[in-house]
Amino acid sequence: MNIKDVAKNCGVSIATVSRVLNGTSYVSPELVERVLNSVEKLGYKPSKIAQSLRKGETYNIGFLVPDISNMFFSSIIKGANSVLENEGYIIFLCNSYGDRKKEVKLLEKLFISGIDGLIVVPIDIHNNFIDFMTYKKIKVLVIDEIINKKNISSIASDNYNGMIELIDYLYVNGHSSFIFLSGNPSTFSARKRTKAFEDKMRDLKINDFKIILGEYTYESGVKMAKKIEKIPDAIVCGNDMIAFGVINQLKRNGFRIPEDVSVTGFDDVIFSSMVRPSLTTVKQDPYEMGRAGGQLMLKMLKGKEKNEIRLLKTKLEIRESTCGRK
Repeated sequence: MNIKDVAKNCGVSIATVSRVLNGTSYVSPELVERVLNSVEKLGYKPSKIAQSLRKGETYNIGFLVPDISNMFFSSIIKGANSVLENEGYIIFLCNSYGDRKKEVKLLEKLFISGIDGLIVVPIDIHNNFIDFMTYKKIKVLVIDEIINKKNISSIASDNYNGMIELIDYLYVNGHSSFIFLSGNPSTFSARKRTKAFEDKMRDLKINDFKIILGEYTYESGVKMAKKIEKIPDAIVCGNDMIAFGVINQLKRNGFRIPEDVSVTGFDDVIFSSMVRPSLTTVKQDPYEMGRAGGQLMLKMLKGKEKNEIRLLKTKLEIRESTCGRK
């Protein structure tokens, strides 16, 4: 069944059917009703391929993340897809596995495959291929990172103030010695969270603190926990996955949480409230981040937005992994 059959069935031209279905120009209400009745009767569905050829659009959106197994990133993808799918767009999902070279190769493949827009959680903000995408008129949205460049929009959580609120809570509740276990400082979130931690230590005039660099993974949490020589009042983890690894390693070493040491995370992934002890963490909503990103991408595709930066609020979730210190 094609558009010619619809036109023949309702006795109008192919151009009239096209105008009704695409809403490109005025058609009388009587003709609109006649065309739509024929479409329903015949079960006609417009071809996306044909539409793409006519409009120069693919209805494909490239989506690149560093770790699809991380629940934070998978929630972002779900949020974005919930918006884009309703508008007829298909997501081409790629996983860089945290590898910079692989990130570049995947971006090249997405470009060659043909995409209208790119949503990326970048490993390297200085990736020249992202600039190349904008040069080729592909709409680029960066999530969980801020790139303040023309024709690139960004959405991220307010990592800095989220960490500030967490340290304030710990300090007010008697914690005076700290170890911060960071994610890779090449990422926006790790840089902002580390900066907030350092600034707060300075503001509170706390000298008993240490920073250890790692990755946003459970395994890295275990490794960093093994490097801790002296247990502080609080171990502040760069994200929840690090915190899970730290908690399990501390338990293996005979430490009680929070009686011997408070442990905190960042993100509030689904398991944070399920583990024991449940994890005190800073909640950011990756699904909402993705949904907002999908909406912003649609605005960009329609030419209504070229460079917007959004910071989403976070919320402190206080649970069992922390307690007051005397």
